[in-house]
Amino acid sequence: MNCKMRGVWAALAVLPGIAAAAPAPTPVEIVAAAPAGAWSTIPAGQLMLVDLGGASHRRVTIQLAPDFAPVHVANIRRLIAARAFEHTGVARVQDDYVVQWGDATRPPPAGLVAHPPAEYERTLRGLAVTPLPMPDAYAPAVGFALGWPVGIDRAAGSAWLAHCYGMVGVGRDMPPDTGSGAELYAVIGQAPRQLDRNIALVGRIIDGIDALDTLPRGSAALGFYAQASERTPILRVRLASELPPGERPQWQVMRTGTPAFSAYVQARANRRDPFYVRPAGGVDLCNVPLPVRRMNF
Repeated sequence: MNCKMRGVWAALAVLPGIAAAAPAPTPVEIVAAAPAGAWSTIPAGQLMLVDLGGASHRRVTIQLAPDFAPVHVANIRRLIAARAFEHTGVARVQDDYVVQWGDATRPPPAGLVAHPPAEYERTLRGLAVTPLPMPDAYAPAVGFALGWPVGIDRAAGSAWLAHCYGMVGVGRDMPPDTGSGAELYAVIGQAPRQLDRNIALVGRIIDGIDALDTLPRGSAALGFYAQASERTPILRVRLASELPPGERPQWQVMRTGTPAFSAYVQARANRRDPFYVRPAGGVDLCNVPLPVRRMNF
């Protein structure tokens, strides 16, 4: 048994319901068996609830990332409070790339920072990182910090969020524009990591991405809709903290420094459950989606 697999079984042995001698568990089984201490609750003020109209009438739940883009996230909270996203719509759906919504032409609410700093990366200082021990094409190193997938440059002392599937960023014009947050996009295709450190990432979709990913693709340039009537309307946007306590959705994300997460990563990299003939021996950063779970329904 190689060193990686010994690490897997050592991590699995501490999880209730999983014995080291049992057949190798799947990532889903590891997540299901993770103890309560392997999870942290997402604050209600970090949950952005987007209610869509049109045929779906679905809710999209976004976890915001103030630890990586504090000024942009503060802008988004002001826009939510001013109801600036409501009665806009999804303006762009580009196949294997992004969905974009919002309207930057509306008058900004009071206090909005029109030109935020380029929050494309942050300092490593004070940031606990769980490294992914595999090479990466877009960063000197990668891993997870504060429950997010990150690129890492230790020589420069910086870290940044990665453009994985479901990540949410701020639409902007040409540099030096950084976008106010009035227009947002979500990644719905192969991770466009070339955008890392070029656009402010402000969060990720943790529920309901299929309501966006399955929308008709736009026929105009870059996937924009040619007619306003094609857009899916946005009916309501709230922070979960604005709702009465009994109506607030409660979500948890797996802690990345736990044995459960270590076992999960190793299982993603080396599938040993019966379906697999040959383990891959490695895994891409964006192929390790952070496990989340809803605690009330």
